[in-house]
Amino acid sequence: MKKLVLSTLLVLQAVFVFAQQNPALKGSVVDSKTQKPLQNVVATIQSTNQSVVTDFEGNFSFKTLPSGKPVLFISSTGYKTQTFALEPTEGETLDLGIIVLEEDITTELQLSLVTITENDLGDDNTGSESTSGLLQASRDTYQQAAAFNWGQARFRIRGLDNQYGNTMINGISMNKIYDGRPQWSNWGGLNDATRNQEFTMGSTPSDYTFGSILGTQEINTRASFYRPGNRLTMSGTNTNYSWRAMATHASGLDKNGWAFVVSASRRWAQEGYFDGTDYSANSLFASVEKKFNDKHSLNFTSIYAQNSRGKSSPNTQEVTDIMGVKYNSYWGWQDGQKRNSRDKDIAEPINMLSHYWKITEKTTLNTNVAYQTGTIGNTRIDFQNANNPDPTYYRNLPSYFLNQPQLWNDPVTDANGNPVLDGNGNQVYQNQDAINALSYFKANPQINWNAMYIANQNSSNGGRSVYALYEDRTDDSQWSANSIINSSLSDNISLNGGVNFKRLKSHNHQNLLDLMGGEYFSDIDPFYTGNNAQSDLNNPNRQVREGDTYGYNYNLFATILDGFTQFKFNYNKFDFYLAQSFSRTEYQREGLYRNGIYADNSYGKGDKVTYENFGFKGGLTYKINGRHLLDFNGLYMTKAPIMRNVFSNARLNNNITPNLTNEDIIAADASYIIRTPNLKARLTGFYNKISNSSEISFFYAESIGDVSGDEDSFVSEIVTGLDKQSIGAELGLEYQLTSTIKATASASYGQYIYSDNAKLVTNDDGRAANGLNPLKDFGTVYIKDYRQPGVPQQAYSFGLEYRDPHYWWIGANVNYLSDSYIDVSSILRTDNFVIDPDPNNTNGYSFPGATEPNVRNILKQEKFDGFTLVNVVGGKSWRISSKNRNTFGFFASINNIFDVTYKTGGFEQSRKATYPDLVADQANGTPSFGSKYFYGYGRTFFVNCYINF
Repeated sequence: MKKLVLSTLLVLQAVFVFAQQNPALKGSVVDSKTQKPLQNVVATIQSTNQSVVTDFEGNFSFKTLPSGKPVLFISSTGYKTQTFALEPTEGETLDLGIIVLEEDITTELQLSLVTITENDLGDDNTGSESTSGLLQASRDTYQQAAAFNWGQARFRIRGLDNQYGNTMINGISMNKIYDGRPQWSNWGGLNDATRNQEFTMGSTPSDYTFGSILGTQEINTRASFYRPGNRLTMSGTNTNYSWRAMATHASGLDKNGWAFVVSASRRWAQEGYFDGTDYSANSLFASVEKKFNDKHSLNFTSIYAQNSRGKSSPNTQEVTDIMGVKYNSYWGWQDGQKRNSRDKDIAEPINMLSHYWKITEKTTLNTNVAYQTGTIGNTRIDFQNANNPDPTYYRNLPSYFLNQPQLWNDPVTDANGNPVLDGNGNQVYQNQDAINALSYFKANPQINWNAMYIANQNSSNGGRSVYALYEDRTDDSQWSANSIINSSLSDNISLNGGVNFKRLKSHNHQNLLDLMGGEYFSDIDPFYTGNNAQSDLNNPNRQVREGDTYGYNYNLFATILDGFTQFKFNYNKFDFYLAQSFSRTEYQREGLYRNGIYADNSYGKGDKVTYENFGFKGGLTYKINGRHLLDFNGLYMTKAPIMRNVFSNARLNNNITPNLTNEDIIAADASYIIRTPNLKARLTGFYNKISNSSEISFFYAESIGDVSGDEDSFVSEIVTGLDKQSIGAELGLEYQLTSTIKATASASYGQYIYSDNAKLVTNDDGRAANGLNPLKDFGTVYIKDYRQPGVPQQAYSFGLEYRDPHYWWIGANVNYLSDSYIDVSSILRTDNFVIDPDPNNTNGYSFPGATEPNVRNILKQEKFDGFTLVNVVGGKSWRISSKNRNTFGFFASINNIFDVTYKTGGFEQSRKATYPDLVADQANGTPSFGSKYFYGYGRTFFVNCYINF
């Protein structure tokens, strides 16, 4: 009996050991080119929470497998995902052997991705770029087309501004509190260091955040997650810069638990695609991780990306017809060099400490603390009691004289001195002043720096500069912290949750950079007199010098606390999720100057403004079978106004924007998804509604004051209650015609409109200077059914790609984009435009000629022409050492091969704010205050060479 018991125990022990040593599934992953094992490749069993990563030797294993025929996904950043339909045998180990991952060429395409950013937000000091919101594309065919093919035309997915997406580094949001948008330049040029990314589309679930309606982009900088090795890259292009050099080293995790990554890059150009746009950027990255044991790791990341670039001007059609689409009025010659008056300079280093805690086999906690500080500056010329130095100032152009009928008084004669008659026998007259203006502008199309230096030297006020170069500058200091928990509650249920905290102090001021030969500049506003002219009544009549603050000076404070929970359920036929969020946002302004116009409402701290918000979302995926899926997502959330819109005139006073409320956001989408060995496709219908949004803009306007006057008022225009609706469909299709040839097709069709009217109030400093309430209510903005501006609402793409087994490939695609509209002026669509302010006039359309058909015609929204862009891409790589398995490769692309000229956006000017003024300005077909336009790049190229060793 004793022997039987011992034998039984030995057998049980052997069975137990065998079970421990013989997993249900195993495999090994290697690189297709180098045959090196790949570490940290993710292997996931579909419809379960089972997920593992490969070890140092590229091996992975699962202890158990679900019943049936599970599907295995093998994925790693920079590689194509492999999918396996498994047929396990109970009690036996399923060995997949060596799995080869091929490099995903979209990682190289990302290097050439171009987004046009400089002019998107005008001249205000927002600090962020309004790009397509998709700087990196996932493997989804539609998203690749949106980023690489349509992004050059400012295409935005579902018509959404990127403040409705979330970009994160290690789970910490990088969206700016001031305007809600990510500042891409803060990590620009560090493509190799930011390759480890996860992207979610729309409101689909993310493990790191509740998100919003555009999607989330998570950048992981954990040092042990980088592939060990070195990479050198050199690129040449003719877009916003000319050259780029990058170098990256990743050590991998050593036996002592240390891993580190360093990367550096430089991008530069004496002149980019548009005239006078210089470019200089230097970027540094370092990440160090210490793995203490299997449960705890600590990672420190530091990012420094300095960027300086010259801006390019939006131009009226008149200026473009004279000078061409590359013309830029912001620069001029100085000492034989092109000098741009409007540079954007950014340097905001990020330091982040991350703790990774594996609490149990099924639960992890990631905690991050980040500190970011630095400056953003936008330069421009200031002048007092002197001529406007802008060569395109409206009084310098022919249209200014053409639109004055009294100047058409010079008779036209032929070569013999005889009068020229029109078809009716009447004498033809010309405007000689307009002819002279055209000749002068052609001869002097750029800023005259020398003339400004001479004017300063000849100033009658003993050393006082009448011209100076300054920057609108923001100095931000922000602390961020979060904790994110991920837990597998069971084989089919997982929990994600997080808490986030942000605290921002933003110092905003006007910084004097260059006196241009003078000794000082006066800290006054020359448009006003007496105390109204003083920037700071506490220090009146200051003489400011280079490096001094003047004009305006204030702090903005923000504190944000938010949290979310999310439950995901995975089953054989259904996957679904539920998530919820809550946030509390607090804003406050502190004036550091006592402005002369707002003496009682500018200095010191203003009232705190608090917003509380919540959100709910959920989704369902129904798996018809392993190849066909139906996916549904829905979201409702409220969102605090961005800080930029909370203060109606933050530069000068503490006023809070009237009628400002939280935004209400509703979103829904439904998709049919196909995944077969040769065909991958997704067809999605979507609906988004954003209610109660707001916009603030600044401009000079005429005829918006009282009956007594207020001509040429500089106002801040506050539009509230904007309702934006986006509805449409997306298609992405990829078909493997042969083992080497692939066809892709993508389409986006949408209707992006303002779904209701809004309200408009102006803040007029001139009214305040005259003792009146600076806020004037203009009532309703009749903007319903106008199209949202600056985005093609139709986009189509078709491409072919050939990938040779010898590691070279070439592809081409043709793209058609249309239905893009101009940004309309809101104040032109109020009653002020059509109703004479004379109180004796009580008729609806009281201006002569302002009938409904005439008003409708002159305010018709301009639609830009559709256009076709053809792009070609290709590349090749070689293994240059069989022993060390080093590789060398190059990538090249040509965009817009046929050099098509197209408008990417534009805006109506608001200067002529009444019907008779606008009619008079447009009478001769060349308005002085016509719309201004942005243009896309013509034919451009990008060449990239790299070596991995």
